[in-house]
Amino acid sequence: MEYILIFLPTIVLLLIVGAFAGILAGLLGVGGGIVLVPAFFYAFTSLGYVNEQLMQICVATSLATIVFTSIRSVLSHNKKNMVEWQILRLWSGGIVFGAVIGVFIAAKLHTDTLTIIFGLLGILIGLYMAFSKSDWSLGNQMPVGFVRTIISTFVGFLSVLMGIGGGSLAVPLMTLHSIKIHKAVATGAGFGLAIAFPSTFGFLFSNPPSAGLPPMTIGYVNFPAFIIVISMTMLTAPIGANLAHKLNVIVLKRIFAFFLISVAFNMLYKIFIA
Repeated sequence: MEYILIFLPTIVLLLIVGAFAGILAGLLGVGGGIVLVPAFFYAFTSLGYVNEQLMQICVATSLATIVFTSIRSVLSHNKKNMVEWQILRLWSGGIVFGAVIGVFIAAKLHTDTLTIIFGLLGILIGLYMAFSKSDWSLGNQMPVGFVRTIISTFVGFLSVLMGIGGGSLAVPLMTLHSIKIHKAVATGAGFGLAIAFPSTFGFLFSNPPSAGLPPMTIGYVNFPAFIIVISMTMLTAPIGANLAHKLNVIVLKRIFAFFLISVAFNMLYKIFIA
């Protein structure tokens, strides 16, 4: 009983975060990882699992949940005919390639380095979400050819380093190329599967140092945290997808942006100051 009481606050926290992440995945197309990675980081840290591979566990476990959340979210958006399947088909190859590279790089980095990468990119994404304007544009159609290959590879690569589904990068990319926000959100959710499936497979078969890992961690994926979170995201992702077509997504993105910036700053503060 005492053992259960020790873990109960963390379980409750992950259930709440999982529900929130699922809604965000459907609502904003961000895959939920942008919330899950810092949540896992704080949860494992509070339980005393502080080691050089901690951030890899947070990233890998987040990506494992995104495999299922993305499928659930895309299917919900597809019922409203909002998914741009042509974009997904053309961009998936480069995204998968970048994700595979990301796994190899992430597995070799120190947890502090990954935390800094997440913090800095999180702040940049948050600033864009907060201050971008609907009339910003880079063109009337998505990049093609060699440019598409380079950009899609970077989207997959950076998303794995952050443990996110790619929507945080893909949605701005699409809206800047004249894709309507609701279609960008729906299609961005689909990018998550191309990123999360190969990277989760890679992290599962990685061989991290066994010392200091949370219980029931296979490769870099912690299964208790994965199961707790996925039980909620699978329920709430369709709710977010339905809300995306009813609410002012721009206002919600700006609210979430300030939340993301504060979380990213706090993670950087722990690295450089605490």
